Amino acid sequence: MSQGDGGRGDIMWAPWRMVYVTKEHDEGYDGPKCVFCRLPQRGDDETALILARGDHSFVIMNLYPYNNGHLMVVPYEHTDNLTTLAAPALAEMMALMQRAQGILTEVMRPQGFNMGINQGSASGAGIAEHLHMHLVPRWVGDTNFMPVLGDTRVMPQHLDETYQLLKPRFDKE
Repeated sequence: MSQGDGGRGDIMWAPWRMVYVTKEHDEGYDGPKCVFCRLPQRGDDETALILARGDHSFVIMNLYPYNNGHLMVVPYEHTDNLTTLAAPALAEMMALMQRAQGILTEVMRPQGFNMGINQGSASGAGIAEHLHMHLVPRWVGDTNFMPVLGDTRVMPQHLDETYQLLKPRFDKE
């Protein structure tokens, strides 16, 4: 239970989120408005949470992860439809998914994975305008009462710590 919540226990404190909420985002930026087009152009992969780059796509950590180690593979091409993506980009996305799964397996030792594409708003895509694939490591017991009853996820590791854990392994290859 949290202090100052009137004894209800329905507040989850996440002070690390204030860093994101209060910082200015891309002030004076005059480039693409799509986040997946913008982040690779920043020139600072650590701040952008980009773990690896290919010729046609890149691996990035999810800023709002479903679980620790939640990664995405994103094509550089701005498209919202899998059928419009060229074969080399599709092949590289799958190769990066395979590589990312291997690294997550080695470094974080998950017991399973969820992976997939949510194409379009109706499918639940949070960023529907730019196609991307999700790779979510899973452990037995990682789902508990918090997301089910409290509509709140509890992340045991900060994004920056997860990035520092994974990045050296991505850089190895």
